[in-house]
Amino acid sequence: NMEHVNPFQGVKRMSTSFIEQVHYNRIPVKDLELSANWYRDTLGLQLLALNEELAILKISDGPSLLILVPTPDDTYAHFTVNGTQAFSIAFTSQDIPGFHQHLTDHKVKVDDIQHDDGHAYFHFHDPNGNKFQVHW
Repeated sequence: NMEHVNPFQGVKRMSTSFIEQVHYNRIPVKDLELSANWYRDTLGLQLLALNEELAILKISDGPSLLILVPTPDDTYAHFTVNGTQAFSIAFTSQDIPGFHQHLTDHKVKVDDIQHDDGHAYFHFHDPNGNKFQVHW
């Protein structure tokens, strides 16, 4: 009876992980140059590199990068749960109302600010339809 077999039985657990941090997230985009400029100009990220294969953007002073990858496919950096879009990447911002207003002023598709147990957050979409969350 295979139902009761633990595939990890007898496997020694690691005391520490080999993984240190998430270095980058790859995001599918339709128009690479337009998207790279949008992430730089609208989100304020630092554009480190741009060629025909990818764009590399740096988030603040941290280690995290966003890599924009051009694709003609109908695909996104989010997924769906029961047909509803669910973000896979969340950003932090200390100025949720200011950032929300900035995105609204730049005609970004942005949802209303939500409040949950002392936390404020909202969702927005990039020009390619990728859904993200911002919270604090």
